[in-house]
Amino acid sequence: MNLADDEKFMRLALREAAKGIGRTSPNPTVGAVIVKGGRVIAKGWHRCAGGPHAEIEALHALKRPALARDATIYVTLEPCCTHGRTPPCTDAITEAGIARVVVGATDPNPKHAGRGFAVLKKAGVAVTAGILAEQCAAMNAGFNKWIATGMPLVIAKAGLSLDGRLTRPPGEGPCLTCEKSRADAMRLRAQADAILVGAGTVRVDNPRLTVRGVRGAEARQPWRVVLTRGGRLPKHAHLFSDAHRGRTLVFRGKPLRAVLRDLGRRGCTSVMIEGGGALLGSAFDARLVDRVHFYLAPLLCGGPDAIAGRGAGSTRDALRLQNVVFRKVGSDLRMTADVRLAFSTADERG
Repeated sequence: MNLADDEKFMRLALREAAKGIGRTSPNPTVGAVIVKGGRVIAKGWHRCAGGPHAEIEALHALKRPALARDATIYVTLEPCCTHGRTPPCTDAITEAGIARVVVGATDPNPKHAGRGFAVLKKAGVAVTAGILAEQCAAMNAGFNKWIATGMPLVIAKAGLSLDGRLTRPPGEGPCLTCEKSRADAMRLRAQADAILVGAGTVRVDNPRLTVRGVRGAEARQPWRVVLTRGGRLPKHAHLFSDAHRGRTLVFRGKPLRAVLRDLGRRGCTSVMIEGGGALLGSAFDARLVDRVHFYLAPLLCGGPDAIAGRGAGSTRDALRLQNVVFRKVGSDLRMTADVRLAFSTADERG
């Protein structure tokens, strides 16, 4: 196989991996494709934590196990070589007679990175690594940060007017964005492990913070997390009285960084902050936000700023967004961007 072929089949593996987005936490999202004679003979993806890994799913999808002999398997993430909830994938690959393994991203766990490659090579399996590595790693941004630091990826999500306001005047409801934007945001919510809001948002908006209208996500309700200083919360709010009340957590008088660390210990690899402005502002002030997902509505509203807090003392100190992507969604404009590309393990664990 040449590089063009390797990239072609790795893209197919990425498509398989995408089927598991929002379903596998705290495990990574992984896809696998088995190729023989230039033809795809089996595909697989990791469906849930504790279930078979993508490599095993692909091997099980073969019409006959013997077809694996001398074949090539494309995997978006380095195969595991340790026994966790499931046996090592490296053992299954070698026992099946796979001749070559092509990998996208290296295992981000410092304790395991490269070990899977070494095990396979020792068993006589040819290994090619780094094919579409950037795309493969980006698919697991939350897992990559969590496995290295114990902290989840933090996404700031908001629907804003063009003048940077978060809500309409009192009595008009909290929605500034169009229906298509709200549906798009619901898909984003379905991919998160936890949704954070402040006590003010609960008192004023009484949000549900549930996943609705997203196929295949109904059974997976993210944690609903409320941050409060004094604990003064309405007992009959949806978060405390609906069918998902067991998925609601309240943190009283606890710093945001400590809350995020607690969620990381619970296996949350991604957390989305949905409001209000004070909570968003404190998250940006503390440099805890990794990614922004803003929907800009063609409205001029006036009123409170969407992002409160201290803010930057000067333009030089302002947070710089990277990898900025704009996309039109209905009548709105969606902007996604990374606030930072790297994070310090020492900073996060300290």
